[in-house]
Amino acid sequence: MILKVWNWYQNCLSLHPVKTQVISSAILWGVGDLTAQYITHSATKKRLQLSVTDSDAKFKINWNRLAVTSFFGFGFVGPVGHFWYEGLDKFIRLKLQLMPKSARSVSTKVAMDGIIFGPFHLFVFFTYMGLCAGKTLPQVKEDLKRNYVPALILEGGVWPVVQVFNFWYVPVKYQLLYVNLFCLLDSAFLSWLEQQKDAPWKQWFASFHSTNEKGGQC
Repeated sequence: MILKVWNWYQNCLSLHPVKTQVISSAILWGVGDLTAQYITHSATKKRLQLSVTDSDAKFKINWNRLAVTSFFGFGFVGPVGHFWYEGLDKFIRLKLQLMPKSARSVSTKVAMDGIIFGPFHLFVFFTYMGLCAGKTLPQVKEDLKRNYVPALILEGGVWPVVQVFNFWYVPVKYQLLYVNLFCLLDSAFLSWLEQQKDAPWKQWFASFHSTNEKGGQC
């Protein structure tokens, strides 16, 4: 069964690479958001000590939020990710003329992915989610101040490790699939993070960032 699915995916990827990446990204980001909704619900239920008889204790899917998050995978992660990994590989091989799978090639890819694509991806995600929620631009800006730095720091400690394996061992045409599998967790994390509002641990990041800014001005 698994082999048949894999062969089917390979065939789709060969015939319709962009379309396949777009659809798979939409599905995985949707599943990730659904996971985040359930985790948030379970945490709230435990904190409020709701019993199974309470109406609030029942898990209800936020279909609007699920659709919005899935469309982010469909409209951004899939197409942009496809061309990013293809273009990054060509740039490293043809422009910088680095040997594929070499330590220098892999480290350059990881650095460029972390410096360029990672921050841009987070900026687009939080801006998109805020606008889709009906927030004004000033409100979206406040959300970015609250969510961007914590997400950038926390993801910055994980994705480089993920991408080292990706760029070293995974063929280019499967690199987005590999990333999409981790995006199942990443979308859950970002959706959960976006729903945390002014959590105390976020305030610590904000105060730490403000302290650094003040120190830099002296």
